[in-house]
Amino acid sequence: MANVSPGRSDISTHPDVSEMRVRYDRMLGGRDVALVDGPVFLLGLYCAVSPWILHYTVSQPALVTHNLIVGIAIGLLALGFTAAPARMYGLSWAMCALGVWMIIAPWVVGDSPDAGVAVNNIIIGALAVILGAMCAFTAARSVPKP
Repeated sequence: MANVSPGRSDISTHPDVSEMRVRYDRMLGGRDVALVDGPVFLLGLYCAVSPWILHYTVSQPALVTHNLIVGIAIGLLALGFTAAPARMYGLSWAMCALGVWMIIAPWVVGDSPDAGVAVNNIIIGALAVILGAMCAFTAARSVPKP
């Protein structure tokens, strides 16, 4: 087999080095909020399974379905933030909207929720608003100004 690689490891003489650097910078751009992706995913996971953790599957069946769907949506947003950050961080405000909806949902979707169910949704919603705002502000700050 022929040795096609040169004896040195310096790529500065490669004909496409400037294009590779631009692509590398573009791929890593917007990753300032990489530490928030994990907590957002865990929040979505907890939101989806919280009816079974807090045992209100029988008393609030509408909220069970609601929390499952919203939890999956938050988890998918987190996966999108990780997989395609440059495209997805514009949707950080959508997570804030999901958080506000989670705060008011026990009274809109549920049937006279007890205090534990309401507090659970309020905490999930507040965390979603905070994490979504962190993602949105950091992504807005990391966008290069023309």
